Amino acid sequence: MRTILHVDMDAFYASIEQRDDPSLKGRPVIIGSSPDKRGVVSAASYEARKFGVHSAMPSRTAGKLCPDGVFLPVRMAHYIKVSEQLHEVFEQVTPIIEPLSLDEAFLDVTGVMHRRPNAEELARSLKARIADTLGLPCSIGIASNKFLAKLASDLNKPNGLCRVPEQPDDIVRFLAPLPVRRIWGVGKVTARRLAGHQLFTIGDVQRRSLQELQRILGSKAAGEHLWALAHGLDDRPVETETEDKSISREHTFDEDCSSEEVLRQVLLELTEQVGHRLRKSERYARCLTIKFRYADFKTHTRQETVSPPIASDRDLLRHALALLEKQAIRQAIRLIGFGVSHFADTAEDNPQPDLFDDEKAAKKDRERNERLDRAVDALRERYGRNALRRGNWHITD
Repeated sequence: MRTILHVDMDAFYASIEQRDDPSLKGRPVIIGSSPDKRGVVSAASYEARKFGVHSAMPSRTAGKLCPDGVFLPVRMAHYIKVSEQLHEVFEQVTPIIEPLSLDEAFLDVTGVMHRRPNAEELARSLKARIADTLGLPCSIGIASNKFLAKLASDLNKPNGLCRVPEQPDDIVRFLAPLPVRRIWGVGKVTARRLAGHQLFTIGDVQRRSLQELQRILGSKAAGEHLWALAHGLDDRPVETETEDKSISREHTFDEDCSSEEVLRQVLLELTEQVGHRLRKSERYARCLTIKFRYADFKTHTRQETVSPPIASDRDLLRHALALLEKQAIRQAIRLIGFGVSHFADTAEDNPQPDLFDDEKAAKKDRERNERLDRAVDALRERYGRNALRRGNWHITD
């Protein structure tokens, strides 16, 4: 039987800002655009969440809900650096790590359990190590599979620790009283549909047959997904991220998102994160992918192959936004992601003398953009993301 930890940093961006500036502790901190400008919230402290502020909310709305909120710009390069430090702490515990985003990851600790009396002691030790090393709080869920571990990490937030029972009957009893929204992938729309059939708790779902759930949701795959998770079943392994194959970032919305502006803004941030890591690895990408997961659990991807391979933010953003426009989104989005793969060590597919002036000009443009991005990366790493910020960016920029 596996032992899996899901580590979820508590209000990661806001907690970093409160750590770096102690005067912000206990105050409602909101990371994102200021409330007098067009933009969205990237993160909010727990003090701000009490007012109803959450990520991907328009900043103007957040300003109305929380007029005393402290609005701070996103310092993505700094958050990435702290995330890398967090990953180094994880590696001191186990090599089997699956990052989900900058602030959360699955850790398969099955192979190291002989070093600790039990999983709770190991998790407490990890929490203490994160607090001592980074000065940040986190919540950890312990379970025999990924779904249960992720669910558990969210039950006692912030700074929580929760272990799910191991035996199947005990797991079913553990899940039964929880709201159906605790099932991964059940958003507002699905929850309303289930409520229309008197399914309010996971226990209510457990008492229905697979065929009934498929009929209610109108999808065989969605019914199977719901039935399996309601019974605590999830056989997905912890997949270690190997940059030899791909670099990607994903964002799961607190509420299913239908706003094109919000989707665009989140995709821009994800693309810049991927671009930063791509250049840091000294590689260029030939294949770009955007990923969407809808409220009905269906996942779609759009992919493009580019030649020559690219690494600059300008090029990555142009292709990412073009892929977004091609998707023709017609329903609320649960998750959006961006990734690159099929790497090259140089920006030339087949290095050879440039024969034409337009090819020479294009090469010079690529090299100029790459130098600019690396300079921006260095400035952001040293002075924070807002040393230089991208304005209203469009495909034609």
